[in-house]
Amino acid sequence: MKPAAPPAEQIRAHLARVAHLREQARSGDAAQAVREVKVLQARRFEATYADLMCDPRCGPATRFFLDELYGDHDFRQRDAQFARIAGAIERLFPAPVAELAVDMAELHALTEQLDATLAAHWARMAPRPAAERYVLAWRQTGERALREQQLQVVQHMGRELQALTRKASLRLGLRMMRGAAQAAGLGALQGFLEKGFDAFGQMGRHTEAFLGAIAERESAWIGDLFDAPDATARLARQIGG
Repeated sequence: MKPAAPPAEQIRAHLARVAHLREQARSGDAAQAVREVKVLQARRFEATYADLMCDPRCGPATRFFLDELYGDHDFRQRDAQFARIAGAIERLFPAPVAELAVDMAELHALTEQLDATLAAHWARMAPRPAAERYVLAWRQTGERALREQQLQVVQHMGRELQALTRKASLRLGLRMMRGAAQAAGLGALQGFLEKGFDAFGQMGRHTEAFLGAIAERESAWIGDLFDAPDATARLARQIGG
């Protein structure tokens, strides 16, 4: 088996893929389709995890996943910071953070790739209800293996964060680095790391149940969106249309 590339090399490769996909989607129609898909997916996520968002222990972690991983936000500033420090990540951040950074970059690239392909199918369709259009575009996109890989990376990230939050010295180290990170123009990256640590640190022993809920619900959605005859109706109930 070929050994894994160094973290910096993996991060740069994933972020280069993201930048390429963004460049391809610069035209008005393509960019609009990507935005529409991301907004719809965020609405589905919010509906699927409404109970967890209201839970005082799991709410911050649920919001972290939505805002930082699945959201429809512009991540260009954070991506640029990651790419800029990729070669020095072991020096600027605690060593255990390197694998987490690789996972985040991989998830980001996977998500952008799948969203871009789905949005291309979405844009080519005649107007129809959003849920029906999304299910059709999802099935035309295919890539079940990549969907499952996307979920696996989310699970791995969650467990990495869970393990890291048990190390008080790492959290203290992040706090102490805040000023230096801001001065170096790494505020968005620092904010991402601190939010993740805080959210997962707050859950404590409930982390496994939280990750289990994500695995169960997202696996069910993947299966339904590919195969279930009532997928359109179910999605319509989730997104309100």
